[in-house]
Amino acid sequence: MKTKIFALLLAVLMLFTCASLLACNDVAAEGLWENATYRRDCTLGDGEKTVEVTVEAGDASIVLTIKTDEDNLADAMKEHDLLVGENGLYTTVNGITADFSIDQSWWMLCKDGEMTSYGADDATVDGGERYSFVYTK
Repeated sequence: MKTKIFALLLAVLMLFTCASLLACNDVAAEGLWENATYRRDCTLGDGEKTVEVTVEAGDASIVLTIKTDEDNLADAMKEHDLLVGENGLYTTVNGITADFSIDQSWWMLCKDGEMTSYGADDATVDGGERYSFVYTK
């Protein structure tokens, strides 16, 4: 009887462990994600406003929840070294570089699943927004 209970508890523990690992959304450090700053969903910052940023590259994606006091997306992301570029043209998001001159890749900014007509410098953060950067080729 004790053996059956032990086996049942062990099976439940193994299922819980597997579910926990899947929930981490840990992206493999290969291909596009090789130099990524973050490879799993996480929360950054401690500001009053919250913005959700999904980074999609290749077959993988992560969600970064940023708590900030900044008023635009670019500044909120730069607080955590998540954007690199010049004059509003960002070539690197979360450590992943898109270089149009090499392979015609670029970052598309979306809000609530729709491509925006503006860039990260003009994307407002009032709290509760959902943006995504999609590696596009």
